[in-house]
Parts: sequence; structure tokens; C-alpha cells
Amino acid sequence: MHLFIHGLAVLALTVLTQIGGLAWLLALCARRRVLTFVAGYVALSLMAAWAAPALGRVPLPCLGDGPLRMQSMLYCVLNRHYAVPALAQALEDAAEAMEARHPGTETLVLDAGFPFLDGFPMLPHLSHRRGRSADLAFYYRDDEGYLPGQTRSPVGYFAFEEGPSDCPQRWLTLRWDLTWAQPLWPDWDPDPRIGKVLIEPHLETRLGVQSTKLRFQGCRAARHDDHIHVQL
Repeated sequence: MHLFIHGLAVLALTVLTQIGGLAWLLALCARRRVLTFVAGYVALSLMAAWAAPALGRVPLPCLGDGPLRMQSMLYCVLNRHYAVPALAQALEDAAEAMEARHPGTETLVLDAGFPFLDGFPMLPHLSHRRGRSADLAFYYRDDEGYLPGQTRSPVGYFAFEEGPSDCPQRWLTLRWDLTWAQPLWPDWDPDPRIGKVLIEPHLETRLGVQSTKLRFQGCRAARHDDHIHVQL
């Protein structure tokens, strides 16, 4: 039974953080397992930040006063804030351009990628396996104007902008509606290197935007009216 529980813990931590499962295995060899796990996880995360650039991934900003940063430290703690240098630079340039056009604008990144290994799954995403994808939070405003650094939900996801959809209802799908959670969120209005941007068609229509790079992610993938998926 203990072996099964530890196996589940290793699997869950690996899926969530890529390196957490290894920290759990190291903790099993110590008496003070919780302390060893925390210390091991922190050490492995610091090593990842140091080693990832040599392997083609760079961390996106977690803190600081620049125009681009992660929406929550949670994504940094979980090591989900890495990208290939080309994408990191494209995001920086886009954030700086937005801030220059609209001073005070903060561009917030949600999930990006893990520090190592192309092809490593990053659930619940169907993509994000090569460090070439990142999700950006919407920019929000209330009646008084733009809300810098704020999102409707604490993690940026799951506060959907409701609209029509042609997707059929399926029992097994990542396209969660999370109807029960929608009343919890406040009611706000919401480059050549980029290969495609995934967004729900109804938002494309409502915002009056058109581009050959704007794509629908399909009915089996997660909804994209709570964030914008940007990919090289």
C-alpha cells in the first residue's frame, strides 16, 4: 500500500512539476522526509534554472517591474515558466510594445513549459511540450479603466468569457465549462516570429480581429476564452 501511495506521489509531482517526483524519491531515503523533500525540491529547481539555458530553455520573469512577468509565483514554483529563447524574446518584445503604446500595461504569462526534455507532457495541455508555447492572460478593465496585473481568477485560467460554440458535448474532453465556478469571478471586460495564436472563434468575432495566425484549437482541447495561447 505504501509503495502504491509513493508511486502516485512521484507520478503526480512529475506531471505537475517535472522534477518533483525526483525530490520525493530523494526524501524517501531520509528520516525527515518533509524537510528533505522541500530542501531537495528547492535545490533541484535552482539547478534547473541554472542548467536549462545550456539545454535550450530560459526562465521567464517571475518577479520584477518589467512589462512581462508570470501571472503567479505558483507557475514558477511548479517550474512551468520556461521557454525557448526565441519565444522568450518575442514575448518580451510584445510586452514592451504594448507598454509603449499603453503605458503601465503588464503582460502576464500563465503556463509556458518545463525546463527540460522536448516531448515531455505538460498536463492538462495538449501542446506546451517543446518550450515553444506560452499562455497569456487577458488584459482586464473595470468601469474605471485598465486593471494592471490583475486577472479574474487567481491563476488566470477558468474565468471564461462566455459565447456561442459549435462544439458538441462530449463526456471525455478537456473542454471544461466549469459552470459552477463562473459566478465566483468578477465581471470585467476583457509579430512575425509567432506561428499561431489560439483563441475561441466567438472572441475573434466580438473583438473584430482577423489574422491568418488566429486559429481555433479544436473541440477536444481546453477552452481558449480565458487565456490566449501563443506559439512560434
